[in-house]
Amino acid sequence: MDSPDLHPLPAGPVRRLSPRPFALHLMLATGALMSSKSGLPHWSGGSRNSKTDPPPLNPLSPALPEDLAADLARFDAASVGRALDGAVLEAARQLADGIEAYRRHPYTREADDTRAIWRAGGTALLDHGQSDRGRAGVPVLFVPSLVNRGWVLDLVPGAGMLSWLAGQGIHPYRVEWGAPGDAERTFGIADYVAQRLEPALDEVARRSGRPPILAGYCMGGLLAMAAAVRRPDSIGGLVLLASPWDFHAEGDARGKAIGAFYRAGRPLLGALGEFPIDAIQALFATHDPIVALRKFRRFAALDPNSVEARNFVALEDWLNDGVALTLAVADEAMLNWYDANLPGAGGWSVGGTAIDPAMVTVPSLVVVPAADRLVPPASAAAVLPALREATRLDIPLGHIGMVVGRKAQDALWRPLADWILQAGATA
Repeated sequence: MDSPDLHPLPAGPVRRLSPRPFALHLMLATGALMSSKSGLPHWSGGSRNSKTDPPPLNPLSPALPEDLAADLARFDAASVGRALDGAVLEAARQLADGIEAYRRHPYTREADDTRAIWRAGGTALLDHGQSDRGRAGVPVLFVPSLVNRGWVLDLVPGAGMLSWLAGQGIHPYRVEWGAPGDAERTFGIADYVAQRLEPALDEVARRSGRPPILAGYCMGGLLAMAAAVRRPDSIGGLVLLASPWDFHAEGDARGKAIGAFYRAGRPLLGALGEFPIDAIQALFATHDPIVALRKFRRFAALDPNSVEARNFVALEDWLNDGVALTLAVADEAMLNWYDANLPGAGGWSVGGTAIDPAMVTVPSLVVVPAADRLVPPASAAAVLPALREATRLDIPLGHIGMVVGRKAQDALWRPLADWILQAGATA
């Protein structure tokens, strides 16, 4: 329903913090730094099989300092230890400098409240169309994950993906789920689809006068798929951007491990009443344990006034601005998706409707990022055989880089716009 009182949406964190969960990132970085010395005892002459072929060492950098490389060649453990101590301290200083530079950076993202055109509970529908185009352009409703806020799709207003698409004859709209409030406290996936996404879809159709294309990013692709199956006449096309489908496409070990981890903590989560964002971020950190060490050292060397530094801060703000999941959503995601692989196995249903991709009657675009660490390419591509009229787009980027990276415009934005305009012309 329309709301006459559209409260401002948060543009990002109220206060800029360190990478979340900070304690975990700090522990992982410290462990990586200190473990660099673990091989020193094996460098003495009597403990190695060969004095001419030393074991590889990579103390935090692709290239060893010249003095350290020379010491390695001589197998002088004491000199190597001193040089390595210096490298560790320097890396730790760079990490601290990078985090502090991030915390004090002046960039602040513009608020999205002026774009809100509809709200239900904590969910808002945002209009990213250019004002001078009115309602012209092919309408597309973008659906983000329930975990991370949707503003990554327009990371820097005026320079993000949705802003760019709006200048190509496309009228982008975006769902912003918001943090679960009293209205959503007991929501499961079916509730979000039936009570939030489908009414938002109807609102876009009402405003544009035609069924919009539905585009889901990551977890949002599963929600978009559910809506496409449940409401086939309400959409003009379906886009899946790095969306998982077969959670066991590369074996079931990881999914089973996530399920076991979640079951072990479920009693505590039940007491908390939600799956906290820091716990979710801890799961993400397992994909790249030293990501904070690597990226903040790199950020420390950037010109704070550069576009690259601004974009880094904007993206880091987004990463730190995630929201908790309701227990019902977490149960479905961790147990029914990752552990049991119901979507990939053909057993997933939403609100009593079996979600079979073969029931999607509109043209579909499936985007498969080759360098995706969160959604393996095989998982994203697994849905293709079941779709009736699908186009596959392979791109050489990662899960986030595909929408915000330096190569994103050529790799994704442009071919995505071309496909949307073609699908919109025939809808």
